Amino acid sequence: MATHLIIPTVLTFCLLWSCRFSAHAQVTTARSAADPIAVTWADMTVRVMTKAPKNTPTYGSRAIGYLGLTMYETVLYASAHHQSVFKKISGTYALPKPDRHKAYCWELALNAGQAYMLKALYSYTQKEQLIDSLETVLRQRYTSRLSPDVVERSEQFGRAVASIIYDWSKTDGGHQGYDRNFPPDFVWPNGEGLWTPPLVGQSKSKLPLHPTWGQNRTFSVRNGKLPLPKPLAYSTNPTSQYYNQCKEVLERKKTLTSADQATVMWWGDDPTETCSPPGHSYNLATIAIRTSQATLVKAAETYARVGMAVADAFVCCWKVKFTFMVQRPSTFIQDNFNPTRSWGPWLPFFLEPPFPSFYSGHAVQSAATATVLTELYGDAFFFTDNTHLNRLEDVYTYPSTALAKPGHPDPQMVAYVLTNKGKGRHYQSFWEAAQECAESRLMGGIHTRYENEVGLAEGAKIGRNINSLRWHLINVVRPFRKRPV
Repeated sequence: MATHLIIPTVLTFCLLWSCRFSAHAQVTTARSAADPIAVTWADMTVRVMTKAPKNTPTYGSRAIGYLGLTMYETVLYASAHHQSVFKKISGTYALPKPDRHKAYCWELALNAGQAYMLKALYSYTQKEQLIDSLETVLRQRYTSRLSPDVVERSEQFGRAVASIIYDWSKTDGGHQGYDRNFPPDFVWPNGEGLWTPPLVGQSKSKLPLHPTWGQNRTFSVRNGKLPLPKPLAYSTNPTSQYYNQCKEVLERKKTLTSADQATVMWWGDDPTETCSPPGHSYNLATIAIRTSQATLVKAAETYARVGMAVADAFVCCWKVKFTFMVQRPSTFIQDNFNPTRSWGPWLPFFLEPPFPSFYSGHAVQSAATATVLTELYGDAFFFTDNTHLNRLEDVYTYPSTALAKPGHPDPQMVAYVLTNKGKGRHYQSFWEAAQECAESRLMGGIHTRYENEVGLAEGAKIGRNINSLRWHLINVVRPFRKRPV
């Protein structure tokens, strides 16, 4: 059953000063509790991702990168302490700047920019009417109190920012990537220990997902230049690290408790059924914003950092995956621990995704998310993950009961139902959640421990590079002029 993340009812309450005309009032707005418009658009983003056909974690990560960046660049001038990061990451592209002598409603700029970008990135989903409806409802919250020229100026600014960022996005290598999820011209390499499609997996295709995604441009130049970590050397020697890492995957499945199974299913985020891992991370940003009552600009900065970090994580991860083409543990287990197929085919607890194993995409994007959220909200941040709160059940079924051999000491799990109604998962920190996400991939039989550990380490590097962009003015306050009388 697909995840249903419901857009919150648009609030009728709105602080009168949220769109005041003077520049001084704009600074005051930025120091106030976040207007729900930012999280409402994030909720819509996750909803569109969940329902999108051809949904993939790769394209979804790219989408939240550009949506988060757009949100930030449309509202940053509400703060006297923030600055644009776009010029630093885009090179020759330049964004418009607001007229300091004139009034803007930054919420309307955000509203227009998010609607523009979400429709541009997901035009193929036929969700324009849904997006337009949200833009209209949110727009009406502000326009009754504003003069027409302020409304028009604010919305034009938001759309202009979004339009330029979208034009820049077309040059990154991932534009309209949903049209080439499984390229038929992929050339398979030869050699031992290399990835082959799973017997039963998340995808019906036997081709790999987005094999050239690692060639895409990253948001952070530093992330595009990170050295590639090396996988363990393939070996069938029982004393080797490779052999024993795969053996741990085999043994771990035998000891799964119901709590372990619940953990695996919670973090599974199968893109064919849910908002995918990037959507999960974007929702964690929403939880941090709502829990802390972040300001409007900090909320936008949070979405930008998380979106860009997750997007870069998938580019970096895919570069490594398709450089080394490491097989999944299930293949090694089948060939070396079950060569006569006496168990039937050995299948992991969770369905395998259609791409190579090393290193873990779940781990790297979770670590990148944890790194930026920790920088923004601190090491000790208690929160409840509600991403799958409204998902009534997960039904996980292998296509044929013939795959199972009841009575064998390691029988296949053919069907599994997990009821999540009314339940969230509680964490003391963002890193605790990231580590659990990574561990879930070992428990699910998808990754070895080494692949998870490398993913966590690489994600931390990627997140730090996003944090190192100059988001804030240092010891400088942008001089705002009051509205001319």
